[in-house]
Amino acid sequence: MEFTSVEGEQRYAALVRTAASTVVGLDFDGTLSPIVDDPEAAHIHPEASEVLVELAAQVAAIAVITGRPARQALALGGLEQVGNAIGDTGKELYLFGQYGNERWSSTHRRVISPRPPSGLASFLRELPRTLRAADAADAFIEDKGLAVAVHTRRLPDPEGAFERVLPGLRDLAAAHDLVVEPGRNVVEIRSHGMHKGLVVEGLVEQLEAGGFLFAGDDLGDVEAFEAVADLRRRGLPTLLVCSASDEESSLIPLSDVVVKGPQGVLDLLRQLTLDARMLRD
Repeated sequence: MEFTSVEGEQRYAALVRTAASTVVGLDFDGTLSPIVDDPEAAHIHPEASEVLVELAAQVAAIAVITGRPARQALALGGLEQVGNAIGDTGKELYLFGQYGNERWSSTHRRVISPRPPSGLASFLRELPRTLRAADAADAFIEDKGLAVAVHTRRLPDPEGAFERVLPGLRDLAAAHDLVVEPGRNVVEIRSHGMHKGLVVEGLVEQLEAGGFLFAGDDLGDVEAFEAVADLRRRGLPTLLVCSASDEESSLIPLSDVVVKGPQGVLDLLRQLTLDARMLRD
């Protein structure tokens, strides 16, 4: 892992000392799972299950916080089985899908989800016309139930198509009282009122966390990074981890540690587990 500053090293050391009361928050795509052309094929890294179970014994709780639908993340991540194993350590695994609109835990094992936003159905009906106008009619449309994601990754010029569709999607979303979340060759459209930062704040309050680590890779994680930075200003030990890629680097200036993709994230979590165990023993 690469610390972005001396302060980053100090923050890591402080987090190790408070590991037993620390909550670890993790994005899914690009953090636990590699980015792939087909979003339904983005399975969790093969080492992740073992790393998460070992980590759970050293921290207060682990929460996967993703823009994906909760049921999809459960299936692609094998998280129900991971939750079973974490339960054996006496700890809990939380999953927040669709930026926190959906909730699941290894204790309750039921996805709690609200109704879709009222403007989403009409947005979907008008979406093909918007994509045709941007010369991106073949973009992959992912209906998430509570949100819609427009993927340009499969198109011949993914970056160019992304830049063409974004203005039209912003206008169409605004007309239906929806918000736009740009990502890595994907634009997500969803309702107002929920984001990953609110999930972070809720977890800290619910679990009375004494520390917080968050790892993410994309623009959808900015609110979580900002929430963790606010916790730091309030005196809580924190660590911000960027799962860096060649496609997206906006989180690097906000981070304490930069690692290379999901493998780098897991290596860092494995090191945290070892360091916390050694300090405790």
